[in-house]
Amino acid sequence: MFALTIVGGISVGCLYALAALGLVLIFRTSNVVNFAQGEMAMFSAFLAFTVLEHWHLSYWLAALTALVFAFFLGLFVERVFMRRVQKANILSQIILTLSLYLVFRGVAGIIWGFTPTSFPTALSTTPIHIGQAVVTPNNIFIYAVTAVLLAVFYALIHYTKLGLAMRAVSQNMATSQLMGVRVRSVIASTWGIATVLGAIAGILIAPQTLLSPTMMSEVAVKAFAAAVLGGFTSLPGAVIGGLIIGVSENLFGAYVSQAFQTSFVFLLIIVVLYTRPNGLFGKRATKKV
Repeated sequence: MFALTIVGGISVGCLYALAALGLVLIFRTSNVVNFAQGEMAMFSAFLAFTVLEHWHLSYWLAALTALVFAFFLGLFVERVFMRRVQKANILSQIILTLSLYLVFRGVAGIIWGFTPTSFPTALSTTPIHIGQAVVTPNNIFIYAVTAVLLAVFYALIHYTKLGLAMRAVSQNMATSQLMGVRVRSVIASTWGIATVLGAIAGILIAPQTLLSPTMMSEVAVKAFAAAVLGGFTSLPGAVIGGLIIGVSENLFGAYVSQAFQTSFVFLLIIVVLYTRPNGLFGKRATKKV
């Protein structure tokens, strides 16, 4: 039971981590908390479902189509909406992302309806016994996808011109622009990449939550919590935070109460932030005046 709980917790924690990475990436480059991240992921998952069921393409082509759509959706949202409020106060930016959250959910309900629909898994659900642990091929697939994405993401950030530009913009936007960095293009690309990360999480978690306009509500909240727990400016922190939340909520649900496992997660976050206000890997910001 313990091994099964840990395996399931790591699996769902990987999905929280992917969604949290997108949140942190956008915040680092544009200083915006995107509360519409989950609904954009849900929209992309619905597109994959449409391609899969109505166009009768394979799972992999449907997923690829949805990820391409997600990238351009992120570009669209940044260029059409967020760029207009780039110099506005933080509250205006937050209200705009919350408005987009409601719009995406409403449009998805109009197009696809609000009735939950089953979504296929990438691989079969036949359990595999590894010692005392029981895993499914789909769980292993989630682990593998997360590991590959983290490796690709690390290489992108540290070994490409785009990654260098993203790091520069995250440190000082004005100085980066003076040094010749195309800040607007970097921010737009960041939104596209972040939306793709969220879409991957949405497609992988849809078989567990069922596909509906509200499927990402709890996932998005826990991804946000994972980002806060790890330190909202730390990319490794978002991953560690997602894994901690996934494992801890599974353990609490298995051995104490499933009804209060979400409450326990946020109690854990309160305790951590009480002792480390900047999160596990966050750094204290200093400003000269």
